[in-house]
Amino acid sequence: MDSHSLFSISTSQEFKEQTLETFRYQYANNEVYHEFCNHLGMSPKNVLKVENIPFLPISFFKSKVILTTKNIPETLFTSSGTTGSITSKHYVVDPQLYIDSFTKALELFYGNIKDYCILALLPSYLERQGSSLIYMADYLIKNSNHPKSGFYLNDLNKLEKTLQELEEQGQKTLLIGVSFALLDLAEKNSLRLNNTIVMETGGMKGRRKELIRDELHQILQNGFGLKNIHSEYGMTELLSQAYSQGNGIFKTPPWMKVLIRDTEDPLSLQRIGKTGGINIIDLANQHSCSFIATQDLGKMHADGSFEILGRFDHSDVRGCNLMVL
Repeated sequence: MDSHSLFSISTSQEFKEQTLETFRYQYANNEVYHEFCNHLGMSPKNVLKVENIPFLPISFFKSKVILTTKNIPETLFTSSGTTGSITSKHYVVDPQLYIDSFTKALELFYGNIKDYCILALLPSYLERQGSSLIYMADYLIKNSNHPKSGFYLNDLNKLEKTLQELEEQGQKTLLIGVSFALLDLAEKNSLRLNNTIVMETGGMKGRRKELIRDELHQILQNGFGLKNIHSEYGMTELLSQAYSQGNGIFKTPPWMKVLIRDTEDPLSLQRIGKTGGINIIDLANQHSCSFIATQDLGKMHADGSFEILGRFDHSDVRGCNLMVL
């Protein structure tokens, strides 16, 4: 599938057709996924609809090289992890697919990103190599065309001053931050933001006590004078993200879809409103695997939006958007 057809998907029928085409391509060309599907007795012969597609457990990204191509990857994204733990590795053959995915998704949900000043408060991510979130934030900062766009490692005073200046100018601003750092900023200062979107990317990284989402967002709303806190749901193993513009309700771009699997029978899907494991179709993952069974719990709404309700108890804690309710 070329990128034009991928990012021009506009109907459910187009998504279904592209998804089944992607399944056939990855089954034929991805050794790990091919073997996994065969182990389940699934192949293009009996996978005739999207609901039948096998989803590769996300843990495979820790132990295998997941590639659907013979081309040499240009970039390697790695997950965060505690010292000595095994991290996920996402080999990215075409970084432009990632750039197109996040820029087009942000434009879909937020309009032209060049209209914003982009501020990134991501200390834990900046302190290591291979973060896909840093890659995205760096690209957005460089392409925002605003002189005050930039990263803020630990200088909360400078960030507060910048936010106040931008507010006085009436400048549309997007502040992307890891949860613990946003809490530090919200508790240190009492800001009243009218032109700023605050987007948390989850993760306390062991720096602070884990909070349920509602509690976290209430503290941030009070500290920043906002009605809603936005959220990003993304992970190392994906090239697309879902976004919440408030109340923890996430929506995906047209080339990405979430399904909920039965926790007792992972090959079966849950009906709308029932809690289960989150399966993700990310068609931007053309050169790795587009069908991933995450370790997150969630539920779907009738309009296709979804909520994240926590993690499976046996899984390791990672810094996506994983606050347990």
